[in-house]
Amino acid sequence: MSAPAAPRPANPAVIGLAGFGLTTMLLQFHNLGWMGLGPVLGMGLLFGGLAQFLAGLMEQKMGNDFATCAFTGYGAFWIALGGMFLGKHFGIFPATRADVGWFLVAWTVFTFILWVGSLRLNGALAVIFSLLLVGFLLLDWAHFCDEALAPAITRIAAWELLACAASALYLMAANVYRSVFGREVLPIGKAWWRDAEAPALASSAPCCAPQT
Repeated sequence: MSAPAAPRPANPAVIGLAGFGLTTMLLQFHNLGWMGLGPVLGMGLLFGGLAQFLAGLMEQKMGNDFATCAFTGYGAFWIALGGMFLGKHFGIFPATRADVGWFLVAWTVFTFILWVGSLRLNGALAVIFSLLLVGFLLLDWAHFCDEALAPAITRIAAWELLACAASALYLMAANVYRSVFGREVLPIGKAWWRDAEAPALASSAPCCAPQT
């Protein structure tokens, strides 16, 4: 008798995308003045932070460099941001407006690097990272512009990042439905950057699989 086929490993990207999308959404609810900071802190530390970080570590076993870097990176971002909120609340190493601005600038650089990579994978990822990059640039501006202008820019960034969060949840749903229905239900689109001489590298994670 032949040995039974090994079960297909679950796709950790669905948790990473959910943690990223939902936490980003809640933070923008806060930035728009719709809710307090408490739920954002809890979600940021546990789901956007720890769960997304662990999803990134699981992506190592999938051989997916892009998803490993993205999920562990942004998981650490949310944990660090939650730590900054707690530090400010308890008066431990409080961060100034400029301090937070430079923190965001560093993450803008990180996001730009991943944005370039996302263009080689699929359309849905390219949309997510394009929106995220613009959102970071707006938040950078909000932290270094005139203080009277900052609230308006922050609100613009919040609406823009809500679109980013929705895009991440769309890609999560596309991956979940593909597993449940056994076929593509929600299209994720072709890679924006394609050429015949250097085809996109294959990826083992559906969220980051190239669509040519």
